[in-house]
Order: sequence, then C-alpha cells, then structure tokens
Amino acid sequence: MKRSFFLTICLAAALALASAGRPAAQHRTIGINVVLNQDITSTVLADLGAHGRVLDTFPAIDALTMRVAERELEAIRAKPYVASANPDAERKGSPVDTVAATDFGNGINTWDLDAVNVTNAGATSRQVAQDGRGVYVAVLDTGLLDSWRQYFPQQRIATKYAIAYSGGGGEVGTVSTVPNQWEHDQNSHGTHVTSTILGYSMGTRTVNGVAPLATVIPVKVLNQAGFGWSSMVARGIVYVTDLARGPLAGTPVVINMSLGGPELDAVEKAAIDYAVAHGVIVVAAAGNEGENGMGYPGAYAPVISVAASGWTGEWTAANWWRTLDVADPTSAADFYITDFSSRAKAGQDLDVAAPGSWVVGPYQLQSGKTSYFYLGGTSMASPHVAGLAALMLQKNPSLNQAQVENILETTAIALPPGCRQVIDPSAGPSTFCWAADATGAGLVTANAALAAVP
Repeated sequence: MKRSFFLTICLAAALALASAGRPAAQHRTIGINVVLNQDITSTVLADLGAHGRVLDTFPAIDALTMRVAERELEAIRAKPYVASANPDAERKGSPVDTVAATDFGNGINTWDLDAVNVTNAGATSRQVAQDGRGVYVAVLDTGLLDSWRQYFPQQRIATKYAIAYSGGGGEVGTVSTVPNQWEHDQNSHGTHVTSTILGYSMGTRTVNGVAPLATVIPVKVLNQAGFGWSSMVARGIVYVTDLARGPLAGTPVVINMSLGGPELDAVEKAAIDYAVAHGVIVVAAAGNEGENGMGYPGAYAPVISVAASGWTGEWTAANWWRTLDVADPTSAADFYITDFSSRAKAGQDLDVAAPGSWVVGPYQLQSGKTSYFYLGGTSMASPHVAGLAALMLQKNPSLNQAQVENILETTAIALPPGCRQVIDPSAGPSTFCWAADATGAGLVTANAALAAVP
C-alpha cells in the first residue's frame, strides 16, 4: 500500500511537471479584439468561429471581439482578412493623489484656469470671449455620481445621449449597455473630470470651468473601481462618432479620455481613426507612469495627448488655489512638470501640457454626501485641453483634429528641461525636474490658442 501510494504520488507529480513544462497560457481563454481589412461578412464570421466565439461586432470600423483559447491568437492574426488582433487591453483612470479641500470661501476662479488664461484670480469675469456654447464634449470615463445635479446645471448634461457600457475583457467579452448606470457612479473620477470642463456648484457659490456652457455627454466606459477594457472604450468612441454623424451632425464634438493603459489596442485605434475621420476632436491623458512611458490611447499620434503641469505657487498660502494670482503674462518659470506625468518614449507622441497637480473638484468618499478634493494626475490635465478645444470649435466649428493640435502646439508656452522648487503638502519643499521628453510643445493657454483660430 505504501509503495502503491508512493508511485501514485510520483505519477501525479510527473504529470504536474509535464503540464507545467507546457505553455499553460495556450489553454487559457482570453478576450481578443480583431480589426479586419475588409467588411464583416458571414463567411469571415464563420471562418473565425472555427477558432473561438465571436462576441460582438463593430461594423462602422470593421472590427469585432472574440473569446478564444490563447493558442488561437496567432492563427487569427495570420488570416488574410485580419489587419490586426490583440488581447483586450485594460484601461484605468485613477488619480494619483487626493487631498481633502474643506474651505472654499468666496472662491469663483481657480489657479488652474488662471494658469491657462481662461480666468484671472479674483475676477468674476472670464478672460476669453468663448464659453463652449454650442459644443458637445463627450467624457469617456466612470460616468457621474448620483448627486451630479448638486454639482452641475441639469441642462449642461446631455442626459438624452448619456450611456453606460459594461463587459469587455477575457472574463466577460461581450460589451453591453446598462440603462441609467452612467449616473450611478461610485468612483467620482468622471465627475471630477467633468467639473474642470463645466465648473461646478458649491452650495450657493459656483466655480468656473474651462467651457462652462458646453454640453457634456457622459459615456461610462470604466467601472466603479475606475477600470475597464479597450473594447468598452472603442465602443464609446464609435457611439460618440455615430452621434456626430447622426443627431449631432453639424455640431462640434470633442471626446475627452482621462484613462489609459500600456499598449495600443487594435479596435481602440480603429475607433479613434474613425472619430478623427469624421471630424470629432479626440483628447486623452498622457498617463501617470513617469519615466516608464506614456499610456494609450494618449500616446497614439493622432490623439491630442496631455501631460500634467503644476504651479510653483502651490501650497504657499492658505486657500492658495483661489486667492493667489498666477502672474501674467504666463511665464514658464512659474510652472513645472509633475514627477508622475508620463514621459514620451520612442514611438510615442506627447503634444502639450496643462494643469494636473492639485486640481480642485467634486470627489465623494461617502455616497450622497457632497465633498471636494484636490486631485493630481494627467486625468486632471486632459479636460483642460478638451475644454479649450471646445472653445476653439465654438469660434470656428470647421476645425479638424490636425488643425486643433497644430494651434495648441504652436501657441503653447515652451517648458524647457529644468528643475523647480515646489511646496509639497506632505513632504515640504521638493525639487521637481524634467527633460525634453516630458512637456510636448509646452503649457497651453486659452488666449493664445483662441487668437490663432482663423
């Protein structure tokens, strides 16, 4: 009995070792995104069906999603009708830092809007003529909090077009819509991002936004934990582009994506190309990975990508974010690039920088209890540029992606490589340094960009 038991154990161990020696991942089921170089046909679907299960199709961009054994991926890539295929890529939109903001006093304008010359500290009037009127900005993010009506005027949120997507990835695969979930977010990220574009209410007071009379379309592509999949992001991009081609035809549309991941996804790329080809302006965060490089889709060249800048006046006085004046004219010496902001690596395209250090906005830790926080991240920088794009389109609705990007880059204030001493609220005086790969063309400013719009 003992010998028989010993042989059984040895045989089991041998089988386990043999199994370990084989590429176990080959047997793993994964979700993949596939882009075709032709139309989706029944013949193509049947052929792909021999390798796995087709879950969802994107006819507008000749793409589809599948669930397959990982070993099938190379065979699918080898098909003559397949342009590209890859595992569904994870996307996230979490901020880097959060610090509670409890005293808003008589604040009307914030340092970040002053920095990009939308407003001026202490002034109750805007410094530019445009306010975003007549432009739609789709915020592809976590959606909005249940309490969003306590922060934003209801007419500024396009509830008619708001939508939520769920699913994606290897675990679920199929991307589906979830009714009304766009306004039941528990994460706050999308609400904070939206507040930079529109501004927000603090009880009886209001704080300005980059484009306060734009109309925001909430498109939930990230879950309650702030994560999602590129298939969901692509579905959101296609949805917004179809709106721009259909019920919003003739109306300027901007997409903001304060999210990203380490790889460019085939379907996400195709969706961005589709949006740009149909006149939608696409803006995205550069990523929060510092020297590890940019995130996608921000690093994809056609996208207007945004790094995170900060102000040397941060934390130098009580209520600095609303009481201190960013000096005019804007000087590069007053700004720095944050250490978390992603640097551009080979093959990555970083365009401009905007405030992304300690930006104040609605951010709830308790459901139903309004609260406000300073957040840091390129997620906070991106909506400044999306809002500025809305101002530019208000002035000239015919601008396309390349023109908006060119104007932003050629009018930006260069931030040459250097170092700045900045007050860190947790560590005291700190030195921030950056090289040429961190800034793109430099810090955007609304007055200069709008002056260059034909």
